[in-house]
Amino acid sequence: MRPVALLLPAGLLVGTIACQSLDPKPGGMSAAMATFGDPNPITTAAKPPATRIETVTDKVHGVELKDDYRWLEGDNADPTQMGKINPEVASWTDAQNAYTRDVLDNLPGRKQLEERLRNLMEVGSISSPEMKGTRYFYSKREGNQNQASVYVREGYRGEPKLLLDPAKIDASGLTTISFYQASDDGKLLAYGTYKSGDENTTLRMLNVDTGETMPLEISGKVSSVSWLPDGSGFVYRNLADVKNPYSGQVMFHRLGGEVSADKQIFRQFTPDENKKLATTYGPGGGLSDDGKWLVLYYYTDTRNNDLWVADFNTWLTTGKLEKRPIAVGKPASFGGDIVGDRMFMQTTFNAANGRIVAVDLNNPDEKNWKDIVPERKDAVIQGMSIAKGVLAVNYLKNASSTIEIFDLDGKSKGALQLPGIGSAGLSTEQDRTEAFLSFTSYNYPPSIFRVDLSKPQAQPELWESPAVPVDPKTVEVKQEWYTSKDGTKVSMFIVHKKGLKRDGNNPTILYGYGGFKISMTPSFSAPLFSWFEDGGVYAVANLRGGGEYGDDWHESGRLANKQNVFDDFTSAAKYLIDRQYTSPKRLAVFGGSNGGLLTGAFLTQNPGLCRAVIIGVPLLDMIRYQNFLMAKYWVPEYGSSEDPSQFDYILKYSPYHNIQKGANYPAVLITAGENDTRVHPLHARKMAAALQAATASDPSRQPVLLWVDRDAGHGQGKPLNLRIRDAADMRIFLMWQLGMLEK
Repeated sequence: MRPVALLLPAGLLVGTIACQSLDPKPGGMSAAMATFGDPNPITTAAKPPATRIETVTDKVHGVELKDDYRWLEGDNADPTQMGKINPEVASWTDAQNAYTRDVLDNLPGRKQLEERLRNLMEVGSISSPEMKGTRYFYSKREGNQNQASVYVREGYRGEPKLLLDPAKIDASGLTTISFYQASDDGKLLAYGTYKSGDENTTLRMLNVDTGETMPLEISGKVSSVSWLPDGSGFVYRNLADVKNPYSGQVMFHRLGGEVSADKQIFRQFTPDENKKLATTYGPGGGLSDDGKWLVLYYYTDTRNNDLWVADFNTWLTTGKLEKRPIAVGKPASFGGDIVGDRMFMQTTFNAANGRIVAVDLNNPDEKNWKDIVPERKDAVIQGMSIAKGVLAVNYLKNASSTIEIFDLDGKSKGALQLPGIGSAGLSTEQDRTEAFLSFTSYNYPPSIFRVDLSKPQAQPELWESPAVPVDPKTVEVKQEWYTSKDGTKVSMFIVHKKGLKRDGNNPTILYGYGGFKISMTPSFSAPLFSWFEDGGVYAVANLRGGGEYGDDWHESGRLANKQNVFDDFTSAAKYLIDRQYTSPKRLAVFGGSNGGLLTGAFLTQNPGLCRAVIIGVPLLDMIRYQNFLMAKYWVPEYGSSEDPSQFDYILKYSPYHNIQKGANYPAVLITAGENDTRVHPLHARKMAAALQAATASDPSRQPVLLWVDRDAGHGQGKPLNLRIRDAADMRIFLMWQLGMLEK
């Protein structure tokens, strides 16, 4: 049972999804433009709606800060519901949305673009199967479906049987199946759903044999399920109070019993008990495959956690939780899988790139740990899993995957055969060597392969791969290295059509994230191929703050080192310009979530270095961010203005506080979700208002646009039709600004 941190990731997930939504040309556009023009001015809604100023002055550690748009945060009267939307803010948001729609919907080719996008985005997707007994569970989305459905096969070659169809649950397409977990015999399926992106997941239960939904509902943002081997119950994580994101708890449900009788195993500390631990992700837990051991973890940082095990039967029969410490109080990450009484533990303790040790759970002192897979200096361990008699280790080397197989004593059995340079994952079970390999790259559609881990050198057997309406062989993928401001070498993927002429005239999208130890690795996007056909370049920088090069890489991009991330991104832009991939008037930058903070900082620090900026679901007011929703979780990543030692460096880069009156800012599109439970939409609202008031650029040519989606959250679970609309918005905006629309 490996702990998984609750990051922005959606940061990872928002960045990936969004960048894959940058789409193709509309009908009637030139298929291969040799030159690009300057953007035409808009003729409708030339100016944004007026925004009143109501200045609030704060004195923070002796520094006077003025906030002209505090009122756009909403109602802050109730400290437990900071930023609750009120009618005035709702009306202002409606006016901004109308302005944005007036601009984007009237750009030439917008409707044709959306139809073309639909053709390219109606590409199906499928997950790696989860193997339980003789059954194979997986999710699949047909090309025209808004949401993925859950299927089961009886046997590897069995006929697919539809188990869960979100469209039958909710015809609007706004309901998402967020997770599913089958019991060991494959007869029961626990699954979670939420609506309109709010991530407030409710757990339900399905009888797989009959297809009937059982009378069980567990609310409170359920995020994980771990079954007992006999299917009599399960351990889960949720919130004790869904309105309090800092009320995490680990619970046990006995099947057939009342939810009100569920027993609490472990809970998040209160500030009075432990102030530091109360502001991190908190607790999680699960069961070993045999049900003997309860694994418990508690995040003490955005990447570090404490780890314990306990005898589950003892707790079940006596109610006493006798935790055995495995790793407590150590500045590192810990997690793993248990075989018998031995835990195979992945950790960064004394190994910034990761190592795997064997821990005897009956004698777990650190001095008794045995190295199974030692740290490598040339690659980072991204994950591990156990199959029958073997250990699979997923490495990241230069931001690309390799998977090596070891026996349980650490002897290498060789690496799996991967289709190429890209991103890979592995789905395993301890009772078999059969596994499923997922693989994708910029020029390789996401595909699922069946493998036998006892024969790692064997050629993987293709299980399923979606048909795509493009030719992946037409693009070239390169990884180049550039030098950041302080001399650090940073890698960057650069993707474009083969034979591209580097003359500084190519429209280019630069994407980045740089935070929470999240790695930017290659992924496929059919819509991007028309961007390439039109002479476009797509670049992804592996910035500090990410996980591409281990803990040290992450450390060098967080807290007081956060400016390094922005410098890396700026240097990436300059590299693309210096190498004549593009020029400032043909360059756009894009990021979401933590990546929205990135592009917001890039905008305020380099207003003349690009033509267009997309800031998705962003953090922007870094002086007040920790006061809203679940943002205290991120204090270990960013710091907090409440700490005088951290206030100074946060203020220096906080995008909202570094807007300059009269600067010639590029065109900006800011997006947010009204139902976002991670990053409050107030950041987008305040930034849009401040930029609109400050910019000296002509709003008819370089506007500041705000789109707040009333049916979305942080990006997760958005239906296909809304993703197509958003993709069309972003792409038409970029095409306009980078001079790609016909005169």
